Amino acid sequence: MTLDELRKQLVQIELQVSSGVCELDQIDCVRSFESSVLGKQGSIGLLLKNIRNYPPEQRGQVGQIINEAKAKAKAMIDARLDEIQRETLTKESQNTSAVDPTLPGSVESMGSLHPVTMVQLEIERIFERFGFTVEAGPEMEAEYNNFDALNIPADHPARDMQDTFWLNNGKVLRTHTSPVQHRAMKKFGAPLRIIAPGRCFRYETLDASHENTFHQVEGLVIDDEISIPNLIAMSKALLREVMQRDVKLRVRPGFFPFVEPGLEIDMNCQICDGQGCATCKQSGWIEILPAGMVHPNVLVAGGIDPHRYSGFAFGLGLTRLAMMKYGIRDIRVLNSGDLRPIVCPQRLGGPTLMNKTT
Repeated sequence: MTLDELRKQLVQIELQVSSGVCELDQIDCVRSFESSVLGKQGSIGLLLKNIRNYPPEQRGQVGQIINEAKAKAKAMIDARLDEIQRETLTKESQNTSAVDPTLPGSVESMGSLHPVTMVQLEIERIFERFGFTVEAGPEMEAEYNNFDALNIPADHPARDMQDTFWLNNGKVLRTHTSPVQHRAMKKFGAPLRIIAPGRCFRYETLDASHENTFHQVEGLVIDDEISIPNLIAMSKALLREVMQRDVKLRVRPGFFPFVEPGLEIDMNCQICDGQGCATCKQSGWIEILPAGMVHPNVLVAGGIDPHRYSGFAFGLGLTRLAMMKYGIRDIRVLNSGDLRPIVCPQRLGGPTLMNKTT
């Protein structure tokens, strides 16, 4: 085949592609048509295969002519594919019932954060503004870190009060996030400002305000001349930030082996506005922030000189705080699988998360 004959044949193929591809309205049909033209056994593919039959001095020119025609045919086929795809998308957008199962799911349909998680993240942001760092510790804790380093020796009655879950490896499911106190003191020394949010485990009699699995935020401040007024001022500022309004606080004596003196900081029940309900056991108050001045023995165990430094520690009940913030009357709701929401009829205002089981 001469070069002139080749050019005439390629012109005919281009005309066939131009007219033939316009009549196709299915992507599979276009793909099949493309194979009949550009495939190894297609009309242009065979011409490329026969380049070896030309004299060596003509093969470069022949290849250039065929490749130019191939590029034009490919462009026409690709343009038709784009048109069909746009037409298909337009039809699907007009048909609201059309669903493409291959598309990724919508973010809005993937659920939301747990109320306790939302409160924890909010508290972390607040304390970071106060200059605290966020630390973490294991849920399966060594006996020394969970008890002995916190001034709770083996014969101390506080161990019986917590009724812990012991494991076969000799460790214990931590009964509080306080072991992170010891870890942080050994790691950073003094001065120190940390919080340690996390999950805790105790063998409890279950009721509206007690669960065997709950969340705490342990807090620790160690520096020069730290006092109880510092602790109370921080508590007020924290609860005001979380609840977005002033709350009534009650400070009373409390015993915790790792602090001396120990305090119980209660807030007025947000479910009943202090009038008395099942959540607050008709008292109008919820224990929210057990705290106190760090015991000298705890400072010594952490490698800190108690004659130079003082500090306060607190164990903020994340789970109970989430109940107060969102009007959840029963702590057991937070670990349940019932997702049906209802509005708490006694809620004082603001966001509400409730459950049919309450």
